[in-house]
Amino acid sequence: MPVRLAIIGGGPAGNTAASVGATLGAEVTLIERDVVGGAAHLFDCVPSKAMIATGGALTALGRARQMGLDAAGKLDVPALRERVAGIEEHLRQSVVGLLESQGVRLLVGAGRFTGSHQVTVESDEGEELVDADFLLVSTGSRPRLPDWAPIDHERVMTTRDAYPPKEIPEHLIVIGSGVTGVEFTHMFDSLGSEVTLLVSRQQVLPIKDAEIAAELETEFEARGVHLLKGARANGLARDGDTVTVTCEDGRVIQGSHAVLAIGSIPNTEDLALEIPGVKVDEFGYIPVNRHCLSNVSHIYAAGDVSGRLPLSSVAAMQGRKIAEHVMGLHLRSHRHVDYDKAASAIFTEPEIADVGLAEADAFAEGRKVRVTKVPFAVSAKALIDGDPRGFVKVVSDPATGVVLGGSIVGRNAAELVSVLAVAVTNGLRTEDIVDSLLVHPALTEAVVEASS
Repeated sequence: MPVRLAIIGGGPAGNTAASVGATLGAEVTLIERDVVGGAAHLFDCVPSKAMIATGGALTALGRARQMGLDAAGKLDVPALRERVAGIEEHLRQSVVGLLESQGVRLLVGAGRFTGSHQVTVESDEGEELVDADFLLVSTGSRPRLPDWAPIDHERVMTTRDAYPPKEIPEHLIVIGSGVTGVEFTHMFDSLGSEVTLLVSRQQVLPIKDAEIAAELETEFEARGVHLLKGARANGLARDGDTVTVTCEDGRVIQGSHAVLAIGSIPNTEDLALEIPGVKVDEFGYIPVNRHCLSNVSHIYAAGDVSGRLPLSSVAAMQGRKIAEHVMGLHLRSHRHVDYDKAASAIFTEPEIADVGLAEADAFAEGRKVRVTKVPFAVSAKALIDGDPRGFVKVVSDPATGVVLGGSIVGRNAAELVSVLAVAVTNGLRTEDIVDSLLVHPALTEAVVEASS
């Protein structure tokens, strides 16, 4: 009899676990109440990057004259909305088509535990019981909304109201200067909005390298973004077409719209996790071990609910590893998810990407490292593309040359960091990168030079 795997939540973690599990021979049931592919992924990540790409095209048109062209462009909001919806639907259909072709059983509805090995699925058609040998909780997260912010989804928005909004804001106040906040700042600035970014601390991206944050701040200020540092919002009100945000230090900011980008909370409260005895922490996350197992030996958690890095790539890798673990492949050669080696990117302009050990963290730990940095201003390809902003920084072990980490600020950083991610994951040395015969002219040459 095949192993029975039931999955609650069809985002990157859930649908990857379902696909890999079915391929390995499991009998898989995937339960999803909203959209297969993941609400956070399809309604946050994908549309935001689609809008950023549109804004990037507008910005590129602005650079056209310096590249010998005379060009103009005008934003068509209905066409943009149609484009975003089309991408979302195409990706959703692709995921559903793959799963159905692999024999995964898809149930539309909300799942909750009614036994240690049993889930009840509630839908418009009634209730259905699903029994399983192993279960995975991958129900994702939703935007965190403070009590002081009366959301009307029109001028006072969550992130999911803005892909795209009904109208491009005349003056958008972005509350939150983490990854989502700076992406929103860049996105709406490039689409023509006046943008004020509230920075609760003294730099944007407070958990990132200060040099990276400074580079982004310089770019924002050059583009006319208003940066208010030390501005922690604690009040928000709408009066007609005006939105007013107040800060703890008494500052008051007015705009036409406001969007909250202050984190997320896990979707675990309606799962009846107490029935199988699954523990959650004080924030609602499900603690997991290196196999992504909860405290209950046959129940896994992955994606945002696991409290690990909230990245689609990490969630998908967790899903893959869980399917392998369920099917016993961990008894063979098996590499656990190493969250310290996960690459991440921020889709501002210029893009920001990093992987592994950061320079600031190494120095804070008193660790001896070699840090090399090369600006894109010396790259032939960057000059050809008309965008020489940013740099490549590589962190390595001075004794062995092993690549420990790196960061990139510049055009296509999210793609370029893959070279460093492969090196970090596989323990490659800087000379392994230097000895690789890569393309010329290409931006990757800067990665090679920073590894020299």
